[in-house]
Amino acid sequence: MQSTTEGFGVAVAQFAPNDDVARNRSELTRLAELAVARGARLVVFPEYSSYFTPEPGEDWSTAAEPLDGAFATHLSALADRLGVHLVAGMIERRDSDRDRGHDRDRGSGRRVANTVVALAPGAGIVARYRKLHLYDAFGQQESAWVEPGAIEPPETFEAGGIRFGLQTCYDARFPEVTRRIVDAGADVVCMPAEWVRGPLKEAHWRVLTTARALENTVYVAAADQAPPMGAGNSMIVDPMGVELATIGEATDVAVAWISKERIDAVRRVNPALALRRFDVIPR
Repeated sequence: MQSTTEGFGVAVAQFAPNDDVARNRSELTRLAELAVARGARLVVFPEYSSYFTPEPGEDWSTAAEPLDGAFATHLSALADRLGVHLVAGMIERRDSDRDRGHDRDRGSGRRVANTVVALAPGAGIVARYRKLHLYDAFGQQESAWVEPGAIEPPETFEAGGIRFGLQTCYDARFPEVTRRIVDAGADVVCMPAEWVRGPLKEAHWRVLTTARALENTVYVAAADQAPPMGAGNSMIVDPMGVELATIGEATDVAVAWISKERIDAVRRVNPALALRRFDVIPR
């Protein structure tokens, strides 16, 4: 285990979720145990860790769960047993009036939410985030089956004296999302993703993840799905844009040690947040 001078251990765990929910939970458990054995006290898993198929459809509505469902309950018990914070993406069941109207127009199953949950030992869910910008790009249309999250004050949580925030995948292309999370007090942005592979996509992933850390002088812990669908390359980037830990294409766990001292030191050299002249407001 790390000494107190090394900082707080954060891990990104990379795997390829599928439509076998029992297998997904088993893989989450195995990787969380591996991360803790390597010194992690917080583990970030990919987007759609609860259930995933390459093309969304009626099965997503069937697989969707409430925040107190089996997937979150499993994560809560795992966090309790290992004494570790866990962050993971899931398909959340939503029962809003807007959903029901949309479904009548479309004649198909109810839309779901693309949700990230953070769980703490002994406390269950301590923060949640519903994806704001849906992946209606590069030939995909996530909004056909997923509803966008409401614009709400960002939820953050504390672990090891460090404050963490949440965002998801395609949101990385919108710098104002991360800026709002940092304005809410986050020192680290946890970013589960299912960054689809394709021409130049790995380059985009690396550039955007690094930029979000650099421009906000925070850490970004970005956990992508492993191939064949995801681009992989899960990483932890520090406030100066340094990749502290990176996974290639494999199913694996990478750990880095983060600290408030590093953030403070970078901000003394690069006080960009203090010097800025604009705030972020919703459209």
